[in-house]
Amino acid sequence: MKHWSAVAIALLLAAYTALWHAPQASGQADAGWVTLFDGKNLDNFNKIGDANWRIEDGSAVADKGNGFLVSKATYGDFQLRVEFWADEVVNSGVFIRSSDPAKVTGTNAYEVNIWDQRPEKDYATGAIVGVAKVNPMPIAGGKWNVFEITAEGPSFTVVLNGQKTVDNAQDAKIASGHISLQKGLGLKDDKGVASDKGVIKFRKVEIMPLAAGTTGTMSK
Repeated sequence: MKHWSAVAIALLLAAYTALWHAPQASGQADAGWVTLFDGKNLDNFNKIGDANWRIEDGSAVADKGNGFLVSKATYGDFQLRVEFWADEVVNSGVFIRSSDPAKVTGTNAYEVNIWDQRPEKDYATGAIVGVAKVNPMPIAGGKWNVFEITAEGPSFTVVLNGQKTVDNAQDAKIASGHISLQKGLGLKDDKGVASDKGVIKFRKVEIMPLAAGTTGTMSK
């Protein structure tokens, strides 16, 4: 009897310990992450350009025009998680450290590309345009995807759906700036006119500022 009582007490103590630590571990896993977009509103962003951004079924969606959702805050060193759905033809991307919130370009920001049909495949989906090529290029069109982007000083790493597409690329021209989500122009027709066709959806955007950088500064 004493033996079974001791076993029962030990099992109860083990169960209690597991229950006690489970919520703590869950909370620690999300510690430090800040939600920029949760599918409910675009309060943390400003719109520039003429893209027709709106909220549909918990996602920020655009399928016409050319423009950006630009975060109101600026970030230096950070980890960024972005869930997105892109169709096969859309030209999109996640621009980081955008230094001019009124005019986002590939020269005043780093573009983590989302564009399966980009003519120059080296800088297509998964690459940082002009900084880090991708080979082989992953396909993002027609499904939900997750970008995990780390910017720490001059070092950049990009992971798409668990596949590392950029590994410790180096560039020091821009130290901090805004997070910008793009709905861009696609391939040009025979007359040289770029198409604005294609759907891009962003479902969840989270950022974790890192201690080494100036982060989370609100723009005026």
